Amino acid sequence: MKRSLFLMLIGLAAYAAALVVSEKLLTGGIEGAVFRTVVSLSPMLPVIFICGVVVRSIRKLDEMQRKLQFEALALAFAGTALITFGYGFLEGVGLPRLSMFIVWPIMATLWVIGVVLGRVRYG
Repeated sequence: MKRSLFLMLIGLAAYAAALVVSEKLLTGGIEGAVFRTVVSLSPMLPVIFICGVVVRSIRKLDEMQRKLQFEALALAFAGTALITFGYGFLEGVGLPRLSMFIVWPIMATLWVIGVVLGRVRYG
């Protein structure tokens, strides 16, 4: 567990660094659409690493903890779908458009809520 947390922190630090560097490069005026696209997507490399750490961590859990995580992720998946689809319809009647960056915080929040509810339920 400590190793997974350590790897997660490394991934988050790498993400923050890649985000800062890519933003500086993009605001500095990079020429070429392909290079701008590559620089823009560069923070995704640490995100892929973080996803791998999460998957590996879940695989190491016992059966009960894996069930709890599965149910929490199911809640996050379904809840995010309902919220984003619902808001999409509301955009059609004049509410402001939201960035796709809002999806992950919604999903992460619902995942945490699902884990807490699961711990209360199974605890």
